[in-house]
Amino acid sequence: MNFTFSSSHPTPSMSWFNRVIQAFAHEPQNKKELMTLLHEVHQRDVISVDTLSMIEGALQMAEMHVRDVMIPRAQMVVLELDAQPDTLIKIIVESGHSRFPVIGEHRDDIQGIFLAKDLLDYYAKGIIDQFNMREVMRSAVFIPESKRLNVLLREFRTSRNHMAIVVDEYGGVAGLVTIEDVIEQIVGDIDDEYDIDDQIFIKPTQQGYYLVRALTPIEEFNDYFKTQLNDEEFDTISGLLLQAFKHLPKRGETVEIGGFHFEILRANGRRITLLRVKPMAIHLSKTHS
Repeated sequence: MNFTFSSSHPTPSMSWFNRVIQAFAHEPQNKKELMTLLHEVHQRDVISVDTLSMIEGALQMAEMHVRDVMIPRAQMVVLELDAQPDTLIKIIVESGHSRFPVIGEHRDDIQGIFLAKDLLDYYAKGIIDQFNMREVMRSAVFIPESKRLNVLLREFRTSRNHMAIVVDEYGGVAGLVTIEDVIEQIVGDIDDEYDIDDQIFIKPTQQGYYLVRALTPIEEFNDYFKTQLNDEEFDTISGLLLQAFKHLPKRGETVEIGGFHFEILRANGRRITLLRVKPMAIHLSKTHS
């Protein structure tokens, strides 16, 4: 039995149905055509903006390399192989990280990867005098800075590693990359040890540091710290930082503005999102406790 449908005036829904049929019958020929189709799907509320953003991120990630997201060598927080536990715990607390490269005589001499929880276990059991870095650190994974992110993500998943040391063409250490760095290219910022409530712009932490959202209005920042950062040209702290860096900074980059030390904690290929801020000596007496 044959069925024939005809209409001299196709409805919008029928038009969209035809588009879907066509999409299956004739695959998009390139990335541009695919994204055009996906944006049309989003505009018709078939997929959410978050889903669209993740698909775009996944497509973009397939064209990115490790060098695009890694933390540069100079900004790596490392632990020395022979450092005493008290020194290690200070670095761990101040940085807020959970994994660290362990170095020997210099930064190119990577001995392994250390997990902060392993040191805390010694403190908890009261056997810190028995701690030996060589016995607890894990083997380091080395990758070239030219490796594609989608390949690295697959390797992270299969090996269960969360951190890799990036080396340049001469075998020297170029930086490091974590699984979070890769995943954030797809899903956006991931809440971690720097989690901060959506309704809070500024949150005091230990050692005189503050977690500050990049979109904090300069006026609110000035009111909190009793300072006078210029708010005539930009409305947010992010604007000031972009002007100071003169490029979109990566995680770990730092700059000093108006008596404050700013460190980028979270950033992606589109924007800065979270900062760690420490007032310099000139402002210490004026800040909130």
